[in-house]
Amino acid sequence: MSDFIHQKPIGENALFRFLVSPDRRIFRHLLFIAFIGTVLYNSTSVIDSPTTIFIYFTILFYVNMYVLVPRLLFRGKNIAYCLSVVSILAIMAIGGYFFNPFNKDHGLNIPLFSFLTVLLLAASASIKLFQKGMKDKQLIYELRQSKTYAELEQLKNQINPHFLFNMLNNANVLTKKDPEKASQVLMKLSDLLRYQLYDSTREKVLLTSDIHFLEDFLNLEKVRRDSFDFLISKEGDLSGVQIPPLLFISFVENAVKHNNDPAKASYVNLFFDVRYNKLFFKCINSKPTLKPDGKSGGLGLANIRRRLELLFPASHSLRIEDDTETYCATLTINL
Repeated sequence: MSDFIHQKPIGENALFRFLVSPDRRIFRHLLFIAFIGTVLYNSTSVIDSPTTIFIYFTILFYVNMYVLVPRLLFRGKNIAYCLSVVSILAIMAIGGYFFNPFNKDHGLNIPLFSFLTVLLLAASASIKLFQKGMKDKQLIYELRQSKTYAELEQLKNQINPHFLFNMLNNANVLTKKDPEKASQVLMKLSDLLRYQLYDSTREKVLLTSDIHFLEDFLNLEKVRRDSFDFLISKEGDLSGVQIPPLLFISFVENAVKHNNDPAKASYVNLFFDVRYNKLFFKCINSKPTLKPDGKSGGLGLANIRRRLELLFPASHSLRIEDDTETYCATLTINL
């Protein structure tokens, strides 16, 4: 789900792809061979046999990269790896004594040649370690994204059945009291379920569609309750703005659930405003004269807090104001 991927995936980095991707392996090898060849064949003044040195360096590079490092260093066999390096240096010194590829006038500079050998081993090991580190980092990134996606889906699935259960229960009550109203409830419920089944499965939906969904929900509640009213205010340019689906329903469900007052009229007011590349949302509901037993909020607000943390980890703010007569939730999202 791309909505909650605010960090650029490692795999999209050009340098990462060149150094790690199997597709570009041949180019990496050709670049290394060309570099070694250029250096050696431009050093013929001190090297009598650049081809021998070229073969030696190439074999050394690839044996270390594809044999010693994966089989020893990656498996924690550090001592065995160090012994292997010492053995290579010893073989190099003995071989150079009997067959000196350098210019005879200069002689074999064993310390310098040993330094170059160690440098080449360190370079090939560093490249392999870097590749492994980047691949591990990419794997961790993908696992985190997968976990986040799974958690978002779980939270969304918690919202849908909760909402459906409430509406079906309302319709069941109305079938006995007022069949005509029950029919209206079922028709509106059909529209709501259509939105949930098709639109809410997308990564993003139009803000105007989600507002229309909330309007249907509140109209449904108005049919069920005679002493209930609502207001939806829209300001700014809302057209074309896209958001994750079902982002506000938990606020509205919570407001409806905790404002039912048989002694007086209750209300829910929603305000949407898009300006300065930000979405401002406010949900205000009246509170009953007699406070109901138990905690307010419930599953809905717990879910919306977690969804906001996952979807907009550093680009949202949520403020809750719980007064004597009203409850207000204000949400700001950077678009």
